[in-house]
Amino acid sequence: MKQSMKAFLCILILNLVLLTSCTQKTESVTEAETTAQTASGSWKEHPLEILDDKYRTYYEIFVYSFYDSDGDGIGDLQGVIEKLDYLNDGDDTTDTDLGINGIWLMPVMPSETYHKYDTTDYMGIDSQYGTLEDFKELISACHERNIRVIIDLVMNHSSSKHPWFVKACEYLKNLPEGAEPDTMECPYVEYYHFSREAKSGYSNIAGTDWYYEAQFWSEMPDLNLENEAVRKEFEQIADFWLLQGVDGFRLDAVKEYVSGNADKNVEILKWFQSYVKSVDEDAYIVCECWVNREEYAKYYESSVDSMFDFHYADKTGIIANVVNGKADASSYGRNMTDGDALYSQYNADYIDAPFYTNHDMGRSAGYYAGANSLAQTKMGNALNILMSGNVFIYYGEELGMKGSGSDENKRAPMYWSKDENQEGMCSGPENMDDFEMKFDSLMEQEQDSNSIYHYVKDAIRLRNQNPEIARGKTIFYEEESGEDICVISREYNGNEILMIFNISPESAETSLDNIVINGKHAGELDILGELLTGGENVLYNGNKITMPGYSVVVLGIDN
Repeated sequence: MKQSMKAFLCILILNLVLLTSCTQKTESVTEAETTAQTASGSWKEHPLEILDDKYRTYYEIFVYSFYDSDGDGIGDLQGVIEKLDYLNDGDDTTDTDLGINGIWLMPVMPSETYHKYDTTDYMGIDSQYGTLEDFKELISACHERNIRVIIDLVMNHSSSKHPWFVKACEYLKNLPEGAEPDTMECPYVEYYHFSREAKSGYSNIAGTDWYYEAQFWSEMPDLNLENEAVRKEFEQIADFWLLQGVDGFRLDAVKEYVSGNADKNVEILKWFQSYVKSVDEDAYIVCECWVNREEYAKYYESSVDSMFDFHYADKTGIIANVVNGKADASSYGRNMTDGDALYSQYNADYIDAPFYTNHDMGRSAGYYAGANSLAQTKMGNALNILMSGNVFIYYGEELGMKGSGSDENKRAPMYWSKDENQEGMCSGPENMDDFEMKFDSLMEQEQDSNSIYHYVKDAIRLRNQNPEIARGKTIFYEEESGEDICVISREYNGNEILMIFNISPESAETSLDNIVINGKHAGELDILGELLTGGENVLYNGNKITMPGYSVVVLGIDN
């Protein structure tokens, strides 16, 4: 009997110990989860730290498809003005705008096409978009909100209807047989590349034996940018637009200035940037050079501020490959440090210009399929927005807009509403296919806290709260990173932040024991921000961190 009672007491004591242990463990997990939930909600209330310098978050706008103010189905400058509060309301204490502080306007000059990359007048506004007064009003409204505006400048070619080209062709048509052109009679014959030989990429002047270079299209004759008279024209054009208040230029197709000759292209860029900076030293220049990064890195020798970082863009770029699982998470961080080393060789003061998609690429929502496509679409946007330098966001990416195939499809109307007759909705390019969007319009996404729109807005806010994200030098922590996790830090102006990415659908853990940021180990750092794509929270346990699938954490010192 005594032995039975003794056994009973032992069992009772053992159960009490186990129960106490389980309770403590449950309380510990609950506390960790509560901490994560609190951090996730509170960081958004931190004030913004916007610096008035060249580092911006740019939003690319195709005016034609953005917002229609006059009911003709075509977007216009007044429409952009009406939607500025959507991009940035000018009040840093609100959280109802995207937080954009830079705008790239695709071509706004008079043109014969819907896309307007064939310019007929370099010092005017296309009548479909409005007037020069509308443009000035837009610039003024943007500057009131601390938004800088750069415009597309297409120097590689003009329209075939441009007066320079029209006059040159008329002269050559009337030139006596066998006679050579005289630039004293018609200086415009040296504004382009004319030849009696039918070379590759050349088109014929109808009714003559003359040909002209037009690498993109017969209606886009290539300009001769080695000609001093042409350079003088573009110096006057730059003067004109800087006088209107633009903050810089996006230069189109710089690798084709002299096709196949990078050295000459660099020299042309050096001339242009030198002239622009002599007029406005704060003007920003970013260039399109769609080749591999080893090639466009060399263009930094021209001293232009930025080259678009194609290495991360499109469905085959680093971002999409990492999110799709075609490359491990480590490659995201490793490529950033490799890129910095590469670009710094040519220009120590370069400003990277990463982007995810643009008007020439299929939209990112089409890169992903299956159950994780929503989370992947969000994650891809975060990987772009949290890059250093000036990030560029194509209009509608914050909604997960769809669009692939023809160029027209990639430039579909901004998805303000599912109702095509809603005020401000654009008709889109004439030859655009009829297709349905994958995700909801802004009208629905604004009401859904789990939408792509709110996720992108949070990512931009995180960027705007921490100047180190845009301006900091990236350090990649290879040992702490791997197939699913990427760990990097950024340092700027004596302050460091730590950024951890789980770029996989499953939760993943990493130890940060060997990382010291601002003199502190990870477990002592404040949570500066979290971007989550599901219902699970980040769990912090000292220097160890367990992250749910497709999530981002930023740690540092909360000042």
